[in-house]
Amino acid sequence: MAEMTPMMRQYLEIKEQNPDAILFFRLGDFYEMFNEDAQLASRELDLTLTTRDRARPEEERTPMCGVPYHSCDGYIARLIAKGYKVAICEQVEDPSGAKGLVQRDVVRVVTPGTVDASMLESSRSNYICGIYLDGEHAGAAFCDATTGKTHATAFAGERRLDQLMNELGRCSPAEAVLNSAAFAAPALVELLREKFRCLTQCHGDRRFQPEEAAARVEAQYGPEAAGRLPADNPAAALALGGLLDYLYETQKTDLSYISDLEYYEENRFME
Repeated sequence: MAEMTPMMRQYLEIKEQNPDAILFFRLGDFYEMFNEDAQLASRELDLTLTTRDRARPEEERTPMCGVPYHSCDGYIARLIAKGYKVAICEQVEDPSGAKGLVQRDVVRVVTPGTVDASMLESSRSNYICGIYLDGEHAGAAFCDATTGKTHATAFAGERRLDQLMNELGRCSPAEAVLNSAAFAAPALVELLREKFRCLTQCHGDRRFQPEEAAARVEAQYGPEAAGRLPADNPAAALALGGLLDYLYETQKTDLSYISDLEYYEENRFME
């Protein structure tokens, strides 16, 4: 087995931190993909699969493919439309001052619910949502990341899941982040994935802790934000707090434009 280069070691370390995204790794004027990401992108984008290891035996070669960085938006949009996530890895130091390998890091993760407006049809909104469910409550928070507008709602009682699913039909989210109980509801997950073709994911309950969620909501929307959410149903704040945590983790940029929060109740609309 040939020794791994420092650059390839760097790539694999960053890829390990972003296992559920296709890693666009900046090398000069191109974003390169390697290994399984290269094989997937080659198939989905009709790119030529190549390798830098032509001198090695075929079984030791590393598959790779790439796209020009100045025209990457179209390629990213095609991947997002197919339900994938793309992690953008850039050089984070000036190459002229670097000692050895240039430092690189992921500067943004592009997802179906956070894709740039330029990659969307102008006639439709693009919602990413947080969904919370427990034995008594259900809540959802919807954010259009292109405009910064956020809407939240909550339900309680025996019909909470049905009401939640009806509400999802109003927005047809492109991406959803669920707590464990919501992800364990087969009808809900099937609705999201099969009817809405929604990227549906669960990272456990770490994003949906009450104190942390409340702190995120206040920090994002201001001290008065808590007063706009129902005190007798925590699901709205938990859904919103979980959504914000996911946005902070993936966008890695200033989200101060997300400042418009509205809470509404189902009975404000006709069935």
